[in-house]
Amino acid sequence: MRCTATSGVIVAVDFGHWGGPLLRYCGSTSGTAYALVNQGGWQTGGTEHDGPGFVCRIGYAGFRHGTEYPTPAQQPCVLTPPVNAYWAFFLAGPGQNTWRYSQAGATSVHPQPGSVELWSFGATNLGGTAGSAVPAVSPARLRARSADLITNGPGPRIVNAPARPGAGRSGAGGQGGTVRAVGQASAGSSPYPTAIAVGIAILLAGAAIVAGRRRARARR
Repeated sequence: MRCTATSGVIVAVDFGHWGGPLLRYCGSTSGTAYALVNQGGWQTGGTEHDGPGFVCRIGYAGFRHGTEYPTPAQQPCVLTPPVNAYWAFFLAGPGQNTWRYSQAGATSVHPQPGSVELWSFGATNLGGTAGSAVPAVSPARLRARSADLITNGPGPRIVNAPARPGAGRSGAGGQGGTVRAVGQASAGSSPYPTAIAVGIAILLAGAAIVAGRRRARARR
């Protein structure tokens, strides 16, 4: 999967509340915002009151062994979390560099190709315009190709999160991919299988020529 201005959705999750980085990856566009954050080694947990659609915990297989945050000791996720400690969901559409706070559930939001989806933990007001969970990073920086801009730009430290097996909800969509829109080169296929195949073909052709000459001599 490749994220560009017209394909894929860049998904970012900020673990800064627990001393971690902001992780990002390229998600498929075959489903909802909920599906996007439940693929490629990512998994969420809902609440007993609201069900899995209300994202109460988020974890990634490549970060602290897949621990979902907040932990049960920090938030039991029985009732709807308070507005001063919950996963706020923001979205920037294709070509947009401003965040839109989503008051709708992640299962009812379908990000368009080229969008950026951001999950940030903390507090917000009712409009998502003030509070500790308001994004400290722009959509443009999450789309950036320059590694220097990613690591040294304003806001949290950004780390790419490659797809990993072992997590994700059933039916939540395909595996996440590389955020190639930020300059990560994908590994190409090895040239050796092709070279071996060509060598075998040459040997077979040579053997066929030798056999033909022997048959011709036998006829004489």
